[in-house]
Amino acid sequence: MSDRRASSFFSAALAVAAALIFSTAVQAQAPILKAQAKPDNAKPEMKAEFCPGFVASDKPRVIPAALSADQVRITFVGHATFLIESPKLVRIATDYNDYVRPPIVPDIATMNHAHTTHYTERPDPAIKHLLRGWREDGKPAGWDVNYQDVRVRSIATNIRDFSGGTQRHGNSIFVFEIGNLCIAHLGHLHHTLSQAQLDEIGRIDVVMVPVDGSWTMDLEGMAEVLQSLKAQLMIPMHYFSMGTLNRFLDRVRDKYEVEQHDTPSIVVSRGTLPSKPKFLVLPGR
Repeated sequence: MSDRRASSFFSAALAVAAALIFSTAVQAQAPILKAQAKPDNAKPEMKAEFCPGFVASDKPRVIPAALSADQVRITFVGHATFLIESPKLVRIATDYNDYVRPPIVPDIATMNHAHTTHYTERPDPAIKHLLRGWREDGKPAGWDVNYQDVRVRSIATNIRDFSGGTQRHGNSIFVFEIGNLCIAHLGHLHHTLSQAQLDEIGRIDVVMVPVDGSWTMDLEGMAEVLQSLKAQLMIPMHYFSMGTLNRFLDRVRDKYEVEQHDTPSIVVSRGTLPSKPKFLVLPGR
């Protein structure tokens, strides 16, 4: 057999072998394909990536409900940081710091400087209004900021320094006027309030109050502050253990109702304020 005829013969043989292998494979798959084929009236199926079902393949996307014009959403982030949201979705973070931050960048951030857990030297540059509760020259911070549907005011108080002395105007109580509510964050308050300070603060509906009993004020002193503010809703913060929190709550239970909330967020309005002053404990870290 010549080389050319041999080459043609082997090429033809290879083609036939390939065809036989392909035919055998198709026949072997036929029962499987037949079993997987759906009748004409079969229901359509959605792919898993498009239908999470009972077990989501991605993190849940939590979209908070819209707020009406008189509502405010308050979320306890932890320590002394709350995320406050207005009806126009202006977001405020209190005592903004490097350790405990809300999951989104706020429009407004307030800070105090008794400890580094209440302020940062590296704020997010996207924050529109960064309000420090102290001034380097020792004068009151004196904030009065209006942004969309939010007004933020500051009232100066003094703090102890680490040498046992007093830093005048080293802390600010921030008051947020939103949706017909006046919400106060006491910051790192170290003393009871004078009548002049109470007059400057004005009516308070909701107050965030430090309850550690040592780093800020003792229990009796803080109870006196709350009695003078007369807020209808009081939210504890700045406690380092459940024991610390419960010690404070045990001190005030004879005067105030105490409620434990299931989630760290609440929506509040003038119409939903309790009829009697009440402590509401929000879970947080």
